[in-house]
Amino acid sequence: MFLVLGAAGLVLPVMPGVVFVLLGLSFLSLEYAWARRWTSHLLRRFPAADRKLQGMLAKIKPKPASI
Repeated sequence: MFLVLGAAGLVLPVMPGVVFVLLGLSFLSLEYAWARRWTSHLLRRFPAADRKLQGMLAKIKPKPASI
């Protein structure tokens, strides 16, 4: 789904396409080596998108339970 939104965002001026592509590839990179390679290449090429992606992932990452 995120890859489709990213592809649309690459041609539409109102959506950040690279961020959605990176988000979709991040999910796929958990399972596939080719997605890890593409993700690392895109993160080096677009460091601002990397910062946005890290912010988005930090919001959805579960917090460790305190005892």
